[in-house]
Amino acid sequence: MPSTYLGCLSWLLQQFQLKPGKPAFVYGLRAILALGVPIAVGIITGHGAASAIAVMAAMFVNMVDVGGAYRQKATAMIAATIGVTVAFLLANLVSSNLWLALPTTFIVIFLAGLAGLFGSVAASVSLVISIMYVVALAKFASFPDLSAVLWQCLLSLAGGIWAMVLSLGLWAIRPYTPVMESVAKCYLSLSKFVELASQRVLNPEDMQNWTKQFLQAQDTVTQDLSDARNNWASVWTRQKTVNLRGNQLLILIEDANQIINSVVAEVELLAIASPSPLFSGLQPEIWQVMAELAIAMQTLSTAIVKGRSSVHLGDLDRKIEALEHQWLILRSQVVNRTNDLHTDEYADLVNLRKIATSLTKLTQQLHSDAEIVANLSTGKRHSHICREISPPQPSEGFSWINTLRDNLNFDSVLFRHALRLALITTIAELVASILQFPTGYWVTLTAIVALKPNFGGTTQTTVQRVLGTFIGGIIGIALVVLIKNPLAIAIWILLLMFTAMSVRSLSYSLFTMMQTPVIILLLNVISTGGWQIGVLRIVDTLAGGILVLLGSYLLFPSWERQQLPSQLEKTIRANLVYFQQVIANYLNSRQAADNSINTLRHQAALENANAEAAAQRLFGEPRHVQGEVEPVMTLMIYIRAFFSSVTTLGEHLREFSGDYQFTELRRLADAIIQVLENLAQALQQQQPPQPLPELDIYLEAIHNEIEQLHTVRISEIATNPHAVTPTLQAVREQTTLSTELERIVNEIKIMHCAIALLQK
Repeated sequence: MPSTYLGCLSWLLQQFQLKPGKPAFVYGLRAILALGVPIAVGIITGHGAASAIAVMAAMFVNMVDVGGAYRQKATAMIAATIGVTVAFLLANLVSSNLWLALPTTFIVIFLAGLAGLFGSVAASVSLVISIMYVVALAKFASFPDLSAVLWQCLLSLAGGIWAMVLSLGLWAIRPYTPVMESVAKCYLSLSKFVELASQRVLNPEDMQNWTKQFLQAQDTVTQDLSDARNNWASVWTRQKTVNLRGNQLLILIEDANQIINSVVAEVELLAIASPSPLFSGLQPEIWQVMAELAIAMQTLSTAIVKGRSSVHLGDLDRKIEALEHQWLILRSQVVNRTNDLHTDEYADLVNLRKIATSLTKLTQQLHSDAEIVANLSTGKRHSHICREISPPQPSEGFSWINTLRDNLNFDSVLFRHALRLALITTIAELVASILQFPTGYWVTLTAIVALKPNFGGTTQTTVQRVLGTFIGGIIGIALVVLIKNPLAIAIWILLLMFTAMSVRSLSYSLFTMMQTPVIILLLNVISTGGWQIGVLRIVDTLAGGILVLLGSYLLFPSWERQQLPSQLEKTIRANLVYFQQVIANYLNSRQAADNSINTLRHQAALENANAEAAAQRLFGEPRHVQGEVEPVMTLMIYIRAFFSSVTTLGEHLREFSGDYQFTELRRLADAIIQVLENLAQALQQQQPPQPLPELDIYLEAIHNEIEQLHTVRISEIATNPHAVTPTLQAVREQTTLSTELERIVNEIKIMHCAIALLQK
């Protein structure tokens, strides 16, 4: 029994677990001002109930401040301000007739559900418009005369404009701040990514948990990099020329992309080298360098935000010197016993040398970035500005009419979601009206907020909302009972709203828990309801949660099991194209086209993250719907492993001259491409993949060639250990290539097996 209680407690705590990141206190302070001024005006003028409309409009418009460049925020907030005002007006016009209000509600919510077709910003704007419509229909529409309705609409418009002024007031003074903040966030994510990578050096006991955390950090930094690129493009792609600061920020963004590549390759090399007995000779120094790299990236992030003109990278240089010194000692120890040196041991030595070299190059890159960051505030030009970097391409335009037309059918997940959302919302409103629930609109609001296109997301959001509302409702009841002073109530509203908005991005449960007493207190300001409002809030939210779960399960659900093969196919094809570009540079013996490889790597990384998200949605669905999840988990692990191997090969191209070529490399590459094409086709057609070709024959030939190179090099070391010979160059180039090809073949074999099981 105690273990059951502990399990329940652990599950409950997980619902309130914070995501990685810091509370957005600036956002919370802005929320205080957005709500505080209308509340203060209402108290001073004695029109608290009327001011509540402006308060709600300001709160909703403030919630669509989703970050990004000022132009993006302005577009979203203007649309939200106009939208909530129109929704308020429409609710007043149809509220007098239930049979007019119901179809209007269906249309409004259906269109809001379809807004997700046009991106997350459009979905966020449509959400607050829906909420304002439902609240206005239930709480503010009291059939007043036209002048009163127009006055209330003006209050709503004023609240939205006030929220916009607070968010966009610094546009003219600091136009580049959002871009700099997104670049700083990217480097902060990189710091956490490298910190996790450094733990790989210590060979964590729970490797499965470490791998999960590392891949999550990789997805986070990839998304932050995309956000930084988009923010940069939104500011400068409309300008004819890019100024000095724009060039500096662009270099920092692209350097962040290169750092991601380096870290992924470094972890791959560590996985290869760590089983070797030689690894212990460099393990402490490697860990110390990577730990210092994480600290240095955090320093860069802070310096970008605070505009520091001097950036110091701590003890990084000293740690690198210690690593290089220890490497020379280890190499000397191995070379001095040439007679006992085996080819496998020498291969381990080559891998360790590559790890040390990669960390040294990464340190040099951070020094360059530190100088650029210091010049951001001073306006000085740096030599690295002369580097040729292609600006991010603006996103291709699309026809919203074509997008809408293409999704007006039951094959579209978002169409089914919009229809389901409109039906459940309309049913909830009808039931609440017929049974005359005093606060039945909270059932409707729960449906609007909690219902997601997928069952797993709906379940998670519903559970978090119900739990947050339950605890927040108790807090709200206590505040209503204990506090009677209007000024004290206003202070509590502001404090709770500050906390809610600060943690909104970190925990939806905490956000709901803090926002619920705000709503309860606001409603007591508007009208007398007492502590019973808190009880009704809890009961209605629970009823809405049950309705949402039933509707998500019964009304034309979109199970992830049906959508997953399509996403996995896209993911494998993206990784295939990435591999083709990288291997083409090895086969053609030419310098890598960095821009094209980086673009394909980023696209593959995004598809990997999308597939991971789809798999997580699958795991959140009912067990009888999931089917066998083990092949999916295995496939996801080895797709990510394949991506890491290809990234390591892409990074290794910097050292590849092409003077030496494996005889069977082209045949092996062609066979790998053929297998990946077949795997993608098998997922598309939902058929078992074809049998694997004899990949091991090509691998064995390559393995024999690399052993011959190692044998020749060992004999060279015996006569002249410090000579730089063509054999040494070939060994340095081909050892990593040989190792990664072997890992890629193994990864493809397991992917093939997983897809075969998945199709059954």
